Amino acid sequence: MSPEVKPDFLISPEGLRVDGRRPDELRPIELKVGVLKQANGSASIRQGKTYIIAAVYGPRELHPRHLTLNDRAYLRVTYRMATFSVPDRKRPAPSRREKEISMVIANALKPALFLEEYPKAVVDVHIMVIQADGGTRCAAINAASLALADAGIPMRSLVPAVAVGKADGTLLVDLGDEEDKYGQGDVPMAILPQTGEITLLQQDGFFTREELLEAMQMGINSCNYLHELQKDALKRVYVRNPEDGEDTFDDDLEADLGESEIMEDE
Repeated sequence: MSPEVKPDFLISPEGLRVDGRRPDELRPIELKVGVLKQANGSASIRQGKTYIIAAVYGPRELHPRHLTLNDRAYLRVTYRMATFSVPDRKRPAPSRREKEISMVIANALKPALFLEEYPKAVVDVHIMVIQADGGTRCAAINAASLALADAGIPMRSLVPAVAVGKADGTLLVDLGDEEDKYGQGDVPMAILPQTGEITLLQQDGFFTREELLEAMQMGINSCNYLHELQKDALKRVYVRNPEDGEDTFDDDLEADLGESEIMEDE
């Protein structure tokens, strides 16, 4: 396989990125809910060329038992990249990076969940990266959040996530693979939109204080937009079309989606 070639530029003289996007523009995003019949909840995300599927199983009995928590459910997240998800075939065994990202995703999701509703149980979240083209940890959070809602796990809010990076001295939202590899750093973040609570904030590379504050605001704005896309994905599954003679989307549920918790029945 031929080696990757660094692009001539990441930001053009016209201020556009390698793929033609503006600095504050997200890649095309497609969210789907209920994509796997065997799981209690599932969702998929296409974000640019990145493609990820998330599945939720549980709440159910926890094995091994020594992991049991008496006051809440144990959230077990498994993030994996398919061997064919990257140009150079990945080893099938879980890597250190995959284990780290699994922990990061779990920590980003926990503040949104009412895990105390299911003491001594486990909620398993399995995430598979089918194709990686940058931004997989944030895309995985977006999909996993929807899968948890689809499984009926009580939630304070959906959890949108995005990375803001820097290339050629310009702040960029939602980095693609080339921007991630050849840029000057990135700031992945996730929030609870109703409260503004930040559940994930990491930094790789150097940012001035002013750049970091601006990057965080750009990330919050993008997360709020992603939150609307997440809600729309749920509505497409659970809303009934009045023209078909069925019930319309419940106003109380819509309020829950936007303000408190998600309690979807399977």
